[in-house]
Amino acid sequence: MTQWVENPSGGRERGPVALARAWAEVLVRPRRFFESGVAPGDQAPGLVFAMTVVLVEEAVRFALVPGAAPVFGGRPALSAAFALAVAVLFVAPAVLHLTAALQTLLLMALVPDRAGTSETVQTLAYATAPCVFAGVPSPTLRAVCALYGAGLFVVGLHTVHGTSYLRALVTGAVPAALVFGYAFRGFAALDEIVVWRAGEVCLRIPELGAELCLALG
Repeated sequence: MTQWVENPSGGRERGPVALARAWAEVLVRPRRFFESGVAPGDQAPGLVFAMTVVLVEEAVRFALVPGAAPVFGGRPALSAAFALAVAVLFVAPAVLHLTAALQTLLLMALVPDRAGTSETVQTLAYATAPCVFAGVPSPTLRAVCALYGAGLFVVGLHTVHGTSYLRALVTGAVPAALVFGYAFRGFAALDEIVVWRAGEVCLRIPELGAELCLALG
C-alpha cells in the first residue's frame, strides 16, 4: 500500500537545490543514488521530481516544436499554459502511480522479497531524469533520453528491490516501454533513427543528414 510519512527515515531533502542535486546524482551515480535516496513512504520528493521533469520537457516541446501546444478558442498562450498544467498536475502523477502499480504486480511474480510500492514510485520518478531534455526537437537526443531513462529504471529496480539485473530487466520491460517508449516518445524517435528497408537496415542521424546502412544477408 502507498504510504506517506511526514518525517521519513532517509530519502531526499526538500527544496530546489536538493532537486537539482538529485537530478545530477541520479544521472552520474545511479546506484549510489538509489541506495541512499529512496526510503519507505518518502514519495513527495520523487513526485515533485517527476512533475518538474515533465514541466521542463513539455514547456520546451511547446516552445520549440510547431503545433505541439494545443490552441483552444484562438488563445494560444492560455491554451498552452492550461495544457502544461494538466500534464504536470494530473497526467504525470496519474501515469507515475499507475505504472508503479503495474510494476509492483510484475515484481510480485518474480521478486517475492522486495521493497514496497512507495519505493517503486520513487524509483520510476527519479529514472525520468534524462527526459528533461526530451522536449528538444531532436529524434537522436530523445532516443538517448528514453534509453538512458529505461536503463536507470532497471538499475533502480535492481538496487531498491535487491534483485538481479535479469529480473529487473524482465519485470521492468513493460513499465519502461510505457513511460519511456510512449509517454516520452522514445519509440517514435527510434522510428526516425532506425529505418528498415528491403534487404538492409539503416541508422540515421536526422539532425546531421547522415545515414549508415547495413545489408541483411
